[in-house]
Amino acid sequence: MSESPPTADADLAIQPLDGPVDATIRVPGSKSITNRALALAALAEGTSTLDNALFSEDSTICAACLRQLGIPVALDAESARMVVQGQGGRIPAREASCFVGNSGTTARFLVALAALGRGAYYFDGVPRMRQRPVGPLLRALRALGAEIEAPNEVFPLAVYGRGLRGGAATIDSSASSQYLTALLQVAPYAEKDVQLLVGGALVSEPYIAMTMRLMAAFGVDVRQESGNQPDGAATVHDKLYYRNYSVRAGQRYRGQRYQIEPDASNASYFFAAAALTGGRVRVPDLTPDSLQGDVRFLDVLREMGCVVSAFASPDGGGIEVRGPAQLRGVDVDMNAISDTAQTLAAIAPFAAEPVTMRNIGHIRHKETDRIAAMVTELRRLGANVDDGPDWITIHPSALRPAAVETYDDHRMAMAFAVAGLRTPGLRIRNPGCTAKTFPDYFERFAALYTR
Repeated sequence: MSESPPTADADLAIQPLDGPVDATIRVPGSKSITNRALALAALAEGTSTLDNALFSEDSTICAACLRQLGIPVALDAESARMVVQGQGGRIPAREASCFVGNSGTTARFLVALAALGRGAYYFDGVPRMRQRPVGPLLRALRALGAEIEAPNEVFPLAVYGRGLRGGAATIDSSASSQYLTALLQVAPYAEKDVQLLVGGALVSEPYIAMTMRLMAAFGVDVRQESGNQPDGAATVHDKLYYRNYSVRAGQRYRGQRYQIEPDASNASYFFAAAALTGGRVRVPDLTPDSLQGDVRFLDVLREMGCVVSAFASPDGGGIEVRGPAQLRGVDVDMNAISDTAQTLAAIAPFAAEPVTMRNIGHIRHKETDRIAAMVTELRRLGANVDDGPDWITIHPSALRPAAVETYDDHRMAMAFAVAGLRTPGLRIRNPGCTAKTFPDYFERFAALYTR
């Protein structure tokens, strides 16, 4: 692999390995937890210190938008620390313009947060953000008393803050679980109790569990009730999934010191490297009981023949993955862990049997149409691939040299770099797009070559 730092305008050649990896890789803090903790800390009473926070494009955009809303946020990248002066549910600014880039968490969370204010708040993002859906969130916020102007139910939009009345709302979370998270996070500051009914499917359900565990850590409880699964609904349970959520008004988040765990989605690339090369990778400080649903990607690797175990060390331990001599094929519902779909796609051609990922139609609305991107780039590399509206099957294939397009999608760059460990001549285009969630990814990736 090139020793030069990756840039946005140059291809990055990935050098194949001549043997199994054996590495310990420290992974930065979780983006999903960092941006949720930023929102909760902003709403809290008192100061919060977030340790091991992720410093990336998405998290710094979120912090910058909070500052635009009048909420002080101090960033110390060298110590991976963020300090937020919580405003107790107030939005100090009476007018603000917030650029959310292509950060879905920032866009959804802070539009809901702005509805608590008393002023005019304008939101816009990059061209792709203007294509990503947000209508279900806007409709639910309006049902709770918000005034939002969005002519096409997408960005750009304006929130005319007057506080939230509360009450009941139905939320369609079939495109993104972030809508429900955004509503839950602001619900304690409504004038009266909030009841949220999930209509239809709920994708990426573990992210809701993460949200509620974080809310509880900051001092707010959410009640939930399960209901019968509608026909065809996405679920990580056999028969039931949670449909009704209620939050009692008057609860308040408390400022505190909070340690953010390593990003499980970003750890998946290094675990996949062990799987692909028959080697061993350890990621410290990540545990099987992580807040993050994407730790379940380890279950997929187990099915493919990997040995997954926890390890202990004087510093606290973590998770170790050992790869097999030959990966097995799998047929797996990836709805709950869809951010790892590209990771699985990158190693799938090397399995002895086909690999099928199902129930992932919602990832067509991410940073790019991820199903189309995976299919296109796998075929460019010579893989035999079948696909449908919400599924993809990748057959055992011998990959050929090619430059992989990344579509300004950080996960395309990070995942397909793993395939390069066993594919001579593979290059990553626009490797700098990893800045969205993992700015020094390729520097840490280089540790896979150290023995």
